[in-house]
Amino acid sequence: MIDEGVVKFQCEWISAPPPSGAEIKELNLWRQRLYARGLIGIYDNGIAFGNISKRISVGKEFIISGTQTGGLPQLKAEHYTTITAHRIEDNYIRCRGPVRASSESLTHAMIYELDATINAVVHVHHRGLWHRLKGKLPTTSERVSYGTPEMAREVERLYRKSDLWDKKILVMGGHEEGIISFGTHVEDVSLKLLGYL
Repeated sequence: MIDEGVVKFQCEWISAPPPSGAEIKELNLWRQRLYARGLIGIYDNGIAFGNISKRISVGKEFIISGTQTGGLPQLKAEHYTTITAHRIEDNYIRCRGPVRASSESLTHAMIYELDATINAVVHVHHRGLWHRLKGKLPTTSERVSYGTPEMAREVERLYRKSDLWDKKILVMGGHEEGIISFGTHVEDVSLKLLGYL
């Protein structure tokens, strides 16, 4: 797993206080349940995996867990950051908070762009699920790497040309073990993922 967990986009990080506790309460509740089931965590080589986000306005802003926080059993407010701007075509993210944004932030940003009713995105890892669901659910190209503008565009392609808009879950073909789900509420997205176990 070379380069897993590495941020590949240009990140303009503005160091600032964390998002409010009220904003992350729901994120933490469901993130903890996903962590307990091994869908978010850390590999033996020390690379953390998995992230969770929630839209906080009608615009482009969303809160996301910070890079390399997947291995922490419990997150606090200081483990989240707010994406305040992004330009997928320029491979650019601007975030504000105590930590840098997760390596999969561009993909989260694209999903929020696809539909204004999407308010939550969760990226997990699970080897068994990945093998079982690959090709059966909408699956990105094996040639496309995680955390890149190409992955964001691949997700957009699936949303427009497959039943991803209905399924709301996809397999990352070029990111072994990677699965992404999204929906209106963090609870719905998390329960969908847990339902596949």
